[in-house]
Amino acid sequence: MTQPVIPLAQPTAFRRAVRALLALAGALLAVPALANPEHPSPWQLNLTRGDSGLSHDVWDLHMAVFYVCIGIGVVVYGAMVYALIRFRKSKGAKPAGFTHNTTLEVVWTVIPVLILIGLAYPATHLLVYENNTNGSQLTVKVTGIQWMWRYDYLSYLGQPVNRVGFLSKLAEDSNVARQADSGVSPWSVVSAHGVHDYLLDVTHPLVVPTHTKIQFLITAADVIHGFWVPALGWQADAIPGQIHDAWGKFDTPGTYRGQCAQLCGQDHAYMPIVIKAVPRAEFQQWLVDQENRSRMDAISRTAEVTGAPAAPQG
Repeated sequence: MTQPVIPLAQPTAFRRAVRALLALAGALLAVPALANPEHPSPWQLNLTRGDSGLSHDVWDLHMAVFYVCIGIGVVVYGAMVYALIRFRKSKGAKPAGFTHNTTLEVVWTVIPVLILIGLAYPATHLLVYENNTNGSQLTVKVTGIQWMWRYDYLSYLGQPVNRVGFLSKLAEDSNVARQADSGVSPWSVVSAHGVHDYLLDVTHPLVVPTHTKIQFLITAADVIHGFWVPALGWQADAIPGQIHDAWGKFDTPGTYRGQCAQLCGQDHAYMPIVIKAVPRAEFQQWLVDQENRSRMDAISRTAEVTGAPAAPQG
């Protein structure tokens, strides 16, 4: 009994469909590269370039590796799709009988090694540069705590800073709105500038000067946290008993936000990072005011213990 012949799709239509799928895949892969490199935008998939030469170098290296990966994917999957179409059974293709090809094996071993070497050199150079804190003008100790951050200013322009430090916690309006029984809508949390900053604002931002190399000494008091501000171009683990040394610089005044990047407990999602970069003159005045305030607080506490009259503040 003759079996019914089932007509196959025409090769031209099949090829058009495959080409359309490849074009769609290429467009989807290109979306991250087309994202605005300077400022985040809704549904952006790519990283931002940050706000310093270091962060720009990190972004450029990331994009170089990204394009290399796209090239490898096009070659590998292109060869695979070509083989599926060109040597499909419906065209009468027969399996090859050879076991190996020494030349091809050498080629597909040497080329990946050369690619890895080509990527390893700039990556290693950037990693060394990223961890070189020599010449830092401001040193700040960052301590991760469940679930907040503590910032202590240690030195500025070669001079020690006198007892300037504070805790930075989630802003009170966000803290109230996040409670399940608060009755406060998260959408009602809006900054003075009309920006919806639910879970993004803090009680005390870290204030730093612009155009200044800042050394961050990062540690933790309890569990592992992650200090991550995208504008800096890096993320550093905050580990109890260890100091992670890193540096960054901000070229443009403004507010830069980040998050804890390590799952650290129940309120991990509620310990944002806010850095306020201001001009050097403004930072100098702010630092003097903070030192004076700290000095007067110390005098007041000493007077309370000894019973002596506190020094007048004015």
